Amino acid sequence: MTRPFAALLLLATLALPAAPRPAVSAPAASVPAAKGDPAFGSWWHDGKAELDGYLLTVDRYGAPRRGRAVAIFVTEPFSGTRHVKLDAPDKTPADAVEVLKLNLSRQFQTGIYDYSTMLSVFSQTRDFRPLKIAFSSSEWCGQVYEELNFWSGFIQQKIFSYFEGESSEGKQPSPATGVAEDNLFILLRGFHGPFLKPGEQRAVPFFTSAFYRRLAHQNGKWANASIQRLPAPESVTVPAGRFVADVYLVRPADGREGRFHVERAYPHRIVRWSWRAPAGATGPGGTDMGELTGTTRLDYWRTHDPGDEKLLQSIGLGAPAR
Repeated sequence: MTRPFAALLLLATLALPAAPRPAVSAPAASVPAAKGDPAFGSWWHDGKAELDGYLLTVDRYGAPRRGRAVAIFVTEPFSGTRHVKLDAPDKTPADAVEVLKLNLSRQFQTGIYDYSTMLSVFSQTRDFRPLKIAFSSSEWCGQVYEELNFWSGFIQQKIFSYFEGESSEGKQPSPATGVAEDNLFILLRGFHGPFLKPGEQRAVPFFTSAFYRRLAHQNGKWANASIQRLPAPESVTVPAGRFVADVYLVRPADGREGRFHVERAYPHRIVRWSWRAPAGATGPGGTDMGELTGTTRLDYWRTHDPGDEKLLQSIGLGAPAR
């Protein structure tokens, strides 16, 4: 999990004209980074990951379900052609791409049984376009795994499901200005400058998140959405405290409305996200809300000894019941 080859990776990334390129919009280059923001590498190349805990609420089967979520952000060396983590990037420098990886784990209970889902987003740090998005869901009925690979001009989708009629494999065009909903957790943090200026609104092709599609039993395809940044920041109170946050509204064509509160101060954490279901919607649900409970920076892959569970307190989550 360490990154001794960060400088080499950044040079190698610039030398990848032949590598497949994804097609998701990046923050506007003309928008400067917020005053006082450190350079991306000075913060994210410290050999640690950012761990964010969240109090989670999921609409499922007509009722709000309480749970917990953890978002893990960390930079890694990645293969631009095979879309896997590189163990020795110095051996294949022409293929090495630095990505910011997000692993978002959601756990919640529905009656006697529980859900455990994992979203993984791998966005290249030069422009924060995703190369790969993977998602898994497991509950007492069975398991589902989905993988999206973003190539030049198209995305390839694979779904492996326990349920009849859901497994599939195919590809579809990917518009150059498209935005993947799952990448909003990275894109809206504005590490190379804000995604939108205050008051600005943008219409984009939009690929719905795997989490919502899984719970709402919908297929993945491009549709339209508008993304708007409110003219002024808001003060928001969550379990982790009170924050001044920029607010982004996301309105996909499916009738949902998303609201992301992004911490104005660096590192621009997602303080709260919330999705509202379309008006009059009935069925299994699938919208969710997360409220920040705590944050730490930690080389968590080394914290696997008995007793290390206490470190969950640093992100506002207690140790799981034994």
